[in-house]
Amino acid sequence: QVQLVESGGGLVQPGGSLRLSCAASGSISRFYVMGWYRQAPGKQRELVAQIYTDSTTDYADSVKGRFTISRANAKNTVYLQMNNLESEDTAVYYCNKVPPLTNWGQGTQVTVSS
Repeated sequence: QVQLVESGGGLVQPGGSLRLSCAASGSISRFYVMGWYRQAPGKQRELVAQIYTDSTTDYADSVKGRFTISRANAKNTVYLQMNNLESEDTAVYYCNKVPPLTNWGQGTQVTVSS
């Protein structure tokens, strides 16, 4: 099964930016939809951005206009550009197909704090 490795998280001040990457061990081109999910402390995991094979994108209302998802099928990589970050964006971020595979990566922690 495809293994997913997320990276790029960190500590950033409100209003700052981060770019997350997700490297897959196998081809992602066969996955019609890839997504970024996040899980904040005490909350359920939620889908925040998704991208189709034709590059159509969709976003949760909470991140629309601030986050941009992209995919590079040739590199088996999915990206999430996050701008104008808010404290509410603090969470562990994961990538997976939509709907998700049963196996998840370790995620990457994003902390937005002054």
